[in-house]
Amino acid sequence: MPSYRVRALALKKTKLGESDLIVTLLSEDGCQVRAVAKGARKPGSRFGARVEPYTVGDFMLSTGRTLDVITDAQTAESHQHIREDYDRAQAASVVADVLDKISVECQTEERLFGLAVATLGALQAADGDDLLALTVAFLVKAMAMHGYRPQFDACPVCGGPVHTCEERFSLEAGGPLCEGCEAAAAETARMTPGARNALVALLGATMAEVPGLRVPRPVLLDAFGLMRAFVGYHLPARCRALDLFAAAVGR
Repeated sequence: MPSYRVRALALKKTKLGESDLIVTLLSEDGCQVRAVAKGARKPGSRFGARVEPYTVGDFMLSTGRTLDVITDAQTAESHQHIREDYDRAQAASVVADVLDKISVECQTEERLFGLAVATLGALQAADGDDLLALTVAFLVKAMAMHGYRPQFDACPVCGGPVHTCEERFSLEAGGPLCEGCEAAAAETARMTPGARNALVALLGATMAEVPGLRVPRPVLLDAFGLMRAFVGYHLPARCRALDLFAAAVGR
């Protein structure tokens, strides 16, 4: 069978048979790869720790008829501190779940891998108070890369001016609506001025810069609620990790 090597991030693992795993990977070019790690659940397996979620590794895979097979794996970054801390793991699970939903086999989006690695690196190093800001920043950036970049400076439907106070954000069009378009909009979410400013700042910052923005928690909660609704509207399947994270932060 032909073999190939790829650097990838392990997003999730699923039991297969008595001792194997199906590992979902996000490759360096942004494609999703699902591969079998044979014997990974056996005690002492050389693959066990190397295919844990949030691990970045160099994988050798053999092409199979339905699923590829992992024949070798070397860890580049384990992100072990994330798995050892419950709050960090909850935030990282949002990253992995969203990436699992938006990445596609044989469809490249090279920015996704860079965003994923940068986000996990920031989550591993950040103070606990910064986890919410990093999660919101990841969501707005991931949606932008997925083709749903929010527009905040004008009505996304007609291009007209929007309110200066609380606005209705169109989940379909991805932006605050003017008065005329708001009346005809089907599904909208509340967007406060603080949330709007925070999302603009988070979208423009690198993940390493996000903690330094010092966005107040009440504003972040408003921004998170908006992005949760936006993600839920556009993703093809429910993001359960996002629901659990929302419950944890009290949203």
